[in-house]
Amino acid sequence: MVLPIDPSQIDPDDIGEAQTTLEMGHEEAIEHVRDVFTDAGFGVPVEFSPSEMLNEKIDAGRDPYYVLGACNPEVADRALDATDNTIGALMACNVVVWEEEPGHQRVYHVSIMRIARLLDMSVDDDEMASIIADTGELVDEAFANL
Repeated sequence: MVLPIDPSQIDPDDIGEAQTTLEMGHEEAIEHVRDVFTDAGFGVPVEFSPSEMLNEKIDAGRDPYYVLGACNPEVADRALDATDNTIGALMACNVVVWEEEPGHQRVYHVSIMRIARLLDMSVDDDEMASIIADTGELVDEAFANL
């Protein structure tokens, strides 16, 4: 299979990659990330722990790993229109928290809006550029407050 883009050539800025490390416990970090993203204008309608599920189902032995599906409803509505509904396959905008070691949690996010543009999902390039700018500001605000 040939990919339409070479993943090794993607600059982290092209996908809106943001990450930081928090010096706190895992549960505390999840609560903190949820609060900060909520304060920045996101809701968190979806949350789950892949590590808990995998450890339970297949005894994977995974360290704590948690996904918060963040969503700004106004931006999500605009993005559905700008992509003729196809961006829904990428929603919600996930923020991941995993324990690198006890007391150190990695917080990681990539922009589904930027990824949708790379995949040429947008039907309205001007609106998508506006959406990317708006979500970028919201995520930047959240990461500045982590």
